[in-house]
Amino acid sequence: MYVMMSHARFEEEAEAEAARLRPFNKLPSLDTASILLVEYEEHFQQSLAEALVEMANITLNVRLSKNLPLPALNDESRPRIDLVVIIINLTSELSFHSAEASLKYLDPGYFLGKVCFMVTNARNVSVPTERLDAVRKLAASLHSPLLFAECMTPDGVSTAADRLWTILKAAAGLVPMTTSLYLSNLTRCTWPPDMDQPSFD
Repeated sequence: MYVMMSHARFEEEAEAEAARLRPFNKLPSLDTASILLVEYEEHFQQSLAEALVEMANITLNVRLSKNLPLPALNDESRPRIDLVVIIINLTSELSFHSAEASLKYLDPGYFLGKVCFMVTNARNVSVPTERLDAVRKLAASLHSPLLFAECMTPDGVSTAADRLWTILKAAAGLVPMTTSLYLSNLTRCTWPPDMDQPSFD
């Protein structure tokens, strides 16, 4: 029984390894950037994609996915993805778990400034504090930026797209003297060590 379980786990890990996105396995294109928006519920990614395309002054490839891995069928024709944005709806526990499951299909090289987390509905009163804490811990553990987006208004979508555009340009190597890793170090989410301590206020 133990051998069978180990074999099944080995096959699962081998499958995940084969399906992983890798940031440096394809050459970049001149004046081109590619971004992948991953959102399980697909409520926000379309409007965010449209806002990004509107503000781009270069060739911009926007890919949308519900989760990872991406289909292997069109891997050869797929451009190199410069930035992966994991969108999490804080009112949905399933959205968070889907985001967690997708992360194993990203090569570790993506966590050198090429992954960004974006959360929506953070102001919703029904959002448990524990879920927001879990997202913050996840982003901090992967040294990745965590952005908060207002997805219900045009201004909120535009602001979110503008923030992503700044990160994407660096991740795609379009900002002189700036690398995605340097920008990530400036914008990454941190989790203060005393956050887990009880408050006596």
